Amino acid sequence: MMLKPLVWSLARVHVRTHEDVSRMPKTFIVVSNHASHLDAPLILGALPRRLSRYLAAGAAADYFFEVRWRKWITALVFNAFPVDRTRSGSHSGVSKKLLQRGVPLLIFPEGGRSSNGRVGRFKPGAAALSIACDVPCLPVAIAGAHEAMPRGQWWPSRGRPRVAVSIGAPIYPKPAETSAEFTERLSQAVRRLHDEIGAGQHVQTSAQRRAA
Repeated sequence: MMLKPLVWSLARVHVRTHEDVSRMPKTFIVVSNHASHLDAPLILGALPRRLSRYLAAGAAADYFFEVRWRKWITALVFNAFPVDRTRSGSHSGVSKKLLQRGVPLLIFPEGGRSSNGRVGRFKPGAAALSIACDVPCLPVAIAGAHEAMPRGQWWPSRGRPRVAVSIGAPIYPKPAETSAEFTERLSQAVRRLHDEIGAGQHVQTSAQRRAA
C-alpha cells in the first residue's frame, strides 16, 4: 500500500491482530470506527497483504466523488468506491456488485467521522450487505487517530502521535439474524476492541505529546 511508509513515518502505529484473521476467506467486509482521514490508510497498512491487496474502501459520494480531482485521487490511492449518504440512489448497488465479484470492502458504519473520537452509532448497511452476500465481517478498531489528525486538519500532528489498530476475529451473521441485530453485534465488537486499545499504553493524547 503506497501510503503505508508515509503514515508509519508520521505516526507511531501499533497493530494487534487476532489469530483467526489468517483464516479469512477472499471476500469479506471490514467494519471500523471512523474519526480521521488517517483511518483508511491505517487499516490498509495494518491488514496482512493478502487481505489488503484488493480491498476497496467506501468513501462518501457527496464529498469525495463530487469534485473531479478529489474523485480520481480517492479512487487511485484508496481503490475507493462511492457510498451514498444522501439516499439519492445514484450510487446504489455498487457495494453489493463489488462483493458479488469477490472484491472485499472497507466500510465505516458510522457514516462519517466522529467529531470527538468516540465510537458513534452504527448504521445497518454493512450488516445488511454481509447477510445478503453471505460474507463475514472483520471488526477493526482504531484509537488515537482522532488526536493524531482530527476533523478539519489536513496533516497529522507533529511529534509522531501514537495510534493503535486492533483487528478482531471474523464475525459471521447468524441464521435468521436481522440486519439490526447483526449491526448491534458488530458495534459491540468494535467498541470492545476500541476500549481495549484505548485504555492501553499505545495511545497518547495531545496533552501528553506536548508534555513529552
